[in-house]
Amino acid sequence: MTVRIAIDCMGGDHALPVTVPAALAFLRNESDVRLILVGPTDQIEQALAKHPSADRSRIELRHASEVVAMDDPPATALRSKRDSSMRVAVELVKKGEADACVSAGNTGALMAISRFVLKMLAGIDRPAIAAQMPNQKGGATMMLDLGANVDCEAEHYLQFGIMGAALVTALDGKERPSVGLLNIGEEVIKGNDTVKRAAELLRTSGLNFHGNVEGNDIYEGTTDVVVCDGFVGNVALKTSEGLARMLGGFIREEYERHVFTRLMALLSYPVLRRFKRRVDHRRYNGASLVGLRGVVIKSHGSADAYAFEFALRRACDAVRNGLLQRIEQTLTLMSDGLAVVSDKAGNGARKNGNGAIEPGPAPASAPAAKA
Repeated sequence: MTVRIAIDCMGGDHALPVTVPAALAFLRNESDVRLILVGPTDQIEQALAKHPSADRSRIELRHASEVVAMDDPPATALRSKRDSSMRVAVELVKKGEADACVSAGNTGALMAISRFVLKMLAGIDRPAIAAQMPNQKGGATMMLDLGANVDCEAEHYLQFGIMGAALVTALDGKERPSVGLLNIGEEVIKGNDTVKRAAELLRTSGLNFHGNVEGNDIYEGTTDVVVCDGFVGNVALKTSEGLARMLGGFIREEYERHVFTRLMALLSYPVLRRFKRRVDHRRYNGASLVGLRGVVIKSHGSADAYAFEFALRRACDAVRNGLLQRIEQTLTLMSDGLAVVSDKAGNGARKNGNGAIEPGPAPASAPAAKA
């Protein structure tokens, strides 16, 4: 099948100098893909002109007159910039002209626009940002949420667990992936009231729930999926990226100290190259906005062309593996039990007319759930 991907060419810290070279490089490595480059067509043409030998037979340009800035409030992007490259790219997915959308733009704006244009899957209240983190077992740990939802109710953690499990099943073929709840300790007594309620919901959900996991478990590969709120997840993600860069810098400094260490660097180059490849966070760029009625991939805002190409690869893989359909199937299988699960946990949650879970009243020791 030919996969059609709409690219928000104006998103991110670097925009065209990154998105256009990444798109051309991606096309060189993929045969059954067509790309729709969205943005001011005159500027995109200028960027393409810098690559005169590139094959443009599988590229289509789509004009958009506005750009969502990285510091634009989501409401401004949604209401005042209806012809932005970001919105036009997402609308192409809604119209069926593209199978997926990729943007390195403003996360809040992309979330708001995607939710407004594509709507939510039945049974899901909020979209979440999910991405794979490398682990010591040679695989990757699926982690969500990575920044879409700063404040979460217990029921949202359950929804994250369902979507994360469906993601792993779609991408890795595991039928019953294990799910862990990120906490400050493994004991059931650890965590705030919301996290404790979330653990109870996950424990009785029918998912392969491992229990609480700690930060080190993400990289040890203790579970296939780790769920947390967007505040904690984003901090963990950015900390990991900073640590990887720091370690790489330390190693480079040590090898450049004098002529003997430089000679050692030459001798150990094959090992260093493999090490760099395994820890290079750019290779894991591209997070899925799961829970939407369409495939949307969020690239890191500071991504270079190499990293953005991996975000395009994530979008292509998601479409080819039927990610959206698998999530819908998983939600359908579990939807009848979601309200029952919440009632068993004693929080009175229920499904509304759209199939989404509405949290019930919180225990006396916890603040009331937000409407």
